Amino acid sequence: MHIVLKIRELVLYREMIYSLVRRDLKGRYKGSVLGFLWTFLNPLFQLMVYTLVFSVIMKNNIEKYYLFLFVALVPWMFFSAALNTGSTCILGQSDMINKIYFPREILPIANVTSGFVNMLLSFLVVLGILIISGFGLNIQALLYLPMIMVIEFILTLGLVFLVSSITVYLRDLSYILTIITMAWQFLTPVMYSSEDVPRELLPIFNLNPMTAITEAYRDILYYKAIPEMGTLCQALVYGIVFLVLGFVIFDKLQRGFAEEL
Repeated sequence: MHIVLKIRELVLYREMIYSLVRRDLKGRYKGSVLGFLWTFLNPLFQLMVYTLVFSVIMKNNIEKYYLFLFVALVPWMFFSAALNTGSTCILGQSDMINKIYFPREILPIANVTSGFVNMLLSFLVVLGILIISGFGLNIQALLYLPMIMVIEFILTLGLVFLVSSITVYLRDLSYILTIITMAWQFLTPVMYSSEDVPRELLPIFNLNPMTAITEAYRDILYYKAIPEMGTLCQALVYGIVFLVLGFVIFDKLQRGFAEEL
């Protein structure tokens, strides 16, 4: 019943979420010469660096590696950026929290939604490169793309609920997360294939919630195949578990936000 009431309250405050997302997107590159173009240039520049390192310096045998990397890199960038910025989304709005009432869950939701919109725009670049390069798309497989995007959004939101509430009490967490996400990227098959992981380590490797999500993106866009149902179910289960866990912990810890801030 409590969760239902919370959801209803969040629906009533949907205009505030929209306003915060819009403000973040407008202010993200405010004052820069290229402005909103950085939304598209950031993934392209990262792609160039990784491609140089792993296709020229540390060569591998993956065909069209730049595409293999790109389709997984953009979702990862959303996930890691949302996690790092989301960890301080409560701390960064301490004045607003102490002055007016609103559901505190709005801040993590707005933070993740803003990053998600940015990822959707970046995917225009991904799809454009897949078409222009002649690599092509499988329309049937592409129908599953919104599904895996929503699952990633759910997972990310759950984790941001978790870290944003804990950071209010443990300020060092925001710095620790920078290291964690850097290590997490190398434990996720973004720059390499899951087939390269030793078989005896696969059970542990698959505990990573981003593994199934990354593989689903790559199945759809690189292998042009419908993701395996097991992969989708695994990703969905992780997403729901972390969303519920994050929401419950956030709800309990938010009672002390005013005192800590």
